[in-house]
Amino acid sequence: MKLVSVNVGLPRLLTWRGATFKTGIFKTAVDGRIMLRTTNLDGDRQADLSVHGGPDKAVYSYPSERYLAWNAELPEPYAARPRGAFGENFTTEGLLETAVSIGDRYRAGSAVIRVTTPRLPCFKLAAKFQRDDILARFVRSGRCGFYFSVLGRDEPTLTVAEVNRLYTGKSPDPESLQRSQHVKTLPKSWRERFRLDLRGASNSDIRLRRSGH
Repeated sequence: MKLVSVNVGLPRLLTWRGATFKTGIFKTAVDGRIMLRTTNLDGDRQADLSVHGGPDKAVYSYPSERYLAWNAELPEPYAARPRGAFGENFTTEGLLETAVSIGDRYRAGSAVIRVTTPRLPCFKLAAKFQRDDILARFVRSGRCGFYFSVLGRDEPTLTVAEVNRLYTGKSPDPESLQRSQHVKTLPKSWRERFRLDLRGASNSDIRLRRSGH
């Protein structure tokens, strides 16, 4: 899976067919890393939690490959543009609806995510594009995208060789010592030994700096 962009947005007012309502469908691409939590991304919110968001719809993903067809179908000024045009949080490459299965798992940064359901659009998609036929087009096309739930995060780990070097080596790597403190499957006695080694390495570094070496 390749992330083309990560997109977030807060609910805003939108008027359509004489009605004014809140919607979180407008998304903007963000730069850099952003925290993915169990119900949404930081900086992203849904307006109607009865049908949007929640643990089973923490992230909406849409294939960037689908934009070519939309741009050909929708005349200006309605032509869709990549990076969140359909309200998606993840604009992806290499994840098409025809190849992705319910329950498939992927990694997004340190998070483990799982495909839950396809998207079934509501009237707010029509309001965003300001055209009545977009809902029927969207459903008929099969270019629906899909939702992810967040299962958890990868735990830090060390290879057997790294742990062996930490235990038997004369000059253990401080970074590996630090990582060892977060490897929960490592026996507590080993983590305690490495914690003491880490403290010793830190004190040694302080002494060296003070001596000018």
